[in-house]
Amino acid sequence: MNYLKYSNTSVINLLISSIIPFLIWGPFFPDLIVSISALCFLYYVFKNKKFFYFNNKPFIIFFLFCIISIVCSLLSDDIFFSFKSSIFYFRIGVFGCFIWYLIDKEKNFLTILYFSLVICFSALVIDGYYQYFNGENIIGLKVPGIRISSFFGDELIMGSYLSRLFPLLFALFLIKEKKRFEIYFIGLLFILVDILIYISGERTAFFFLNLSTVFIIILIKDYQKFRLVTFIIAIICITILSLNSSKLTNRMFLKPAKDMGFIKSSKESTIFTVIHDSHIRTAYSMFKDKPILGHGPRMFRIKCSEPKYSIGKFPCSTHPHNFYVQLLAETGIIGFSFLVGGLCYVLFATFKQIKSIVLKKDRYLTDYQVCLLAGILISVWPLSPNGNFFNNWLAIMYSLPVGFYLHSVYSKIFSYRIAV
Repeated sequence: MNYLKYSNTSVINLLISSIIPFLIWGPFFPDLIVSISALCFLYYVFKNKKFFYFNNKPFIIFFLFCIISIVCSLLSDDIFFSFKSSIFYFRIGVFGCFIWYLIDKEKNFLTILYFSLVICFSALVIDGYYQYFNGENIIGLKVPGIRISSFFGDELIMGSYLSRLFPLLFALFLIKEKKRFEIYFIGLLFILVDILIYISGERTAFFFLNLSTVFIIILIKDYQKFRLVTFIIAIICITILSLNSSKLTNRMFLKPAKDMGFIKSSKESTIFTVIHDSHIRTAYSMFKDKPILGHGPRMFRIKCSEPKYSIGKFPCSTHPHNFYVQLLAETGIIGFSFLVGGLCYVLFATFKQIKSIVLKKDRYLTDYQVCLLAGILISVWPLSPNGNFFNNWLAIMYSLPVGFYLHSVYSKIFSYRIAV
């Protein structure tokens, strides 16, 4: 096994790794980095005829989805408006393959990215708890309502950031050569991150954290007890916090339980929340009108106000807050089938892993791959509210674990272990 060691730090390594902190400050710079990287990588591939990076089933399927999305835009009622989401969406897949390339060629890439994640998570933990206890963070950003957001300000996505990148951090932690004090530090960081996601008030992020954690604990071999212990400690702390904070308890448990009818209330039971329920029903009515190719990417926000589609008190938003329903409304059953295909692959790989564990055979997935697959599972999970599928920030988030997973499956250079 070769070991990844620091070499002369290249500009490209620092540039790509800077995506991690830039994602905290907004989508502009991360999207700029992704776009430039994708163009440069396309040039490199065609110039050097390295087409094997694109000659794999996941990328081909993704490229077909991009074509379908463009066709849907062409058939939409507002072509140019819809094109803004579909025309350059292919860059996300190219960037994922570029991550694969960097892991192959840049020996210190994993090291830099790992420490970038650790530093950003640590900074958010320090600032997030400071904001929780003081009402404002270290740069003076106040708590918007009861939901802390740290450096994200009015964008209430700190929990989403942490929960979506957590599986990637755990994956890189597993392949790092660790000293005892590092294990204790990361264990403490995991506990604090678990609790911070909860007190952020982001229900979906907290659900994703629990989903990925249970998935990882069940399917990995090494550090299984480590993650289980840190998770149990975090749950105990969360329970204590909940017993002493009626606002958190109401937001995270009682309100969604009432909305979904688990606790009796005067309101009618709904899917998720009243607002999300209205969005989803409106999107479904749009799908029934154009079931094959939908109304075009980005068109939900335009069509939701039309009387023949609007359902409920809150039918309109920029998106229907669920990836599957959004794709049904905007790309029809054809676009929707690609996302279902991604979910089926995750379920298939999970079944193969469980089968290998039960039969005590060589594991179908390494622990590293299990963590990456947990990151992908979060993106393709159907039964939870989501952001906009075509949103740049989210697209970058779910492209990161995919790039690492592609490398782990297809690369001939399977020699990654971080050593410092």
